[in-house]
Amino acid sequence: FSQFPETGNVPLICDMSSDFLSRRRDFGKFSMIYAGAQKNIGPAGVTVVIMREEMLAKCKDGNPTMFDYRTHAKENSLYNTPPAFGIYVVRLVLEWVKKQGGLQAVEKVNLAKKDRIYGVMDANPDYYKGTVDRESRSWMNITMRLPSEDLEAKFIAEAKGKGFIGLKGHRSVGGIRVSLYNAMTLDGANQLAEFMETFKKAN
Repeated sequence: FSQFPETGNVPLICDMSSDFLSRRRDFGKFSMIYAGAQKNIGPAGVTVVIMREEMLAKCKDGNPTMFDYRTHAKENSLYNTPPAFGIYVVRLVLEWVKKQGGLQAVEKVNLAKKDRIYGVMDANPDYYKGTVDRESRSWMNITMRLPSEDLEAKFIAEAKGKGFIGLKGHRSVGGIRVSLYNAMTLDGANQLAEFMETFKKAN
């Protein structure tokens, strides 16, 4: 979403797994935010949940103990043995964000990364065809199609030879998917953009 919906008195809940810690957000309008760590926060196996107390109070009885957020809130997330190493890595990531200058600095880099890739796509719209409306473009996962599946396979293979991996689109939709999570550097995004330009000229 480029803008979040206005829901009035209806609680607004968001799965922010893909862009949590990628840029500044106004969390004030949400009743609950859920984010798997494996995108930007840390390793798989850690989950961040931020919930308003009034929302927590609305949890219904009858859910399994482990699926009741009140259980974890009451026990300070220590009801069961936590994934200690994963949480430690989350701490390292948070320290890294601080060293970069906070979310404002991380946001600036992520803005530049996505603008670089989308810039190549916009300059070659008949070759690198975006799969979503412009106003719904993701900062973290850029999806596109090339003129043919053969070209897509060649793009992925040649990109791998240049050190770019994980570009194959989701198995349900195909195409190309460029992931620009925080771990991807601006230099890496620039190099990929240059490869895209070179590949288009040669094919």
